[in-house]
Amino acid sequence: MEAAAEKITRIGVLGGSFDPIHYGHLVTAESARVQFELDTVIFMPTGKSPTEKPGFATKEGRYQMTLLATAENHNFAVSRLEIERQQPSYTIDTLKAIRKEHDENSELFFIAGADAVLEILSWKDPERLSGYAQFIAVTRPGYELKRFQEIREEKPGIPNVNILEIPALTISSTDLRRRIKEGLSVRYLLPDSVIEYVKRNGLYS
Repeated sequence: MEAAAEKITRIGVLGGSFDPIHYGHLVTAESARVQFELDTVIFMPTGKSPTEKPGFATKEGRYQMTLLATAENHNFAVSRLEIERQQPSYTIDTLKAIRKEHDENSELFFIAGADAVLEILSWKDPERLSGYAQFIAVTRPGYELKRFQEIREEKPGIPNVNILEIPALTISSTDLRRRIKEGLSVRYLLPDSVIEYVKRNGLYS
């Protein structure tokens, strides 16, 4: 009797500064999980945020907020990989490291905004990425996708790019930091647990 094939574990990786993490990030992760039948989505806070300065969240703070925001979803996980890395972080290095943490029966999907994916695929030797992950380009309905086809024609060896359309959530961490600084309400824009963490630690004020 022929042995049953081993199940492929499908893993999504969603990176970002998460400064602070908000419902836009969570909707993106859950939408990707459902549409691409991912077993888990790993949130990957970046090691060095361009906004990191006095009054903003440290990398440890961003990690803690991400833990709080994802705690209720057992399909979500949070990685310390990039925040513990001392040297500059590159996408291919992160994908290599994640690949080493999982067996050969795992399939990786790198989740990022469409603009970010276009930028990555425009870098030197993007073909090297194809051996590590597929890409999920997150966009809003009506987004112009012509550039993806143009890049594929220019560089046929690039990773497979899947398109994920999500509702037009106009939430941004930049705007949330502004609202908090000005004393405006951010309720229903990010989880209550994150709001409490921000207040308790006096962030963004």
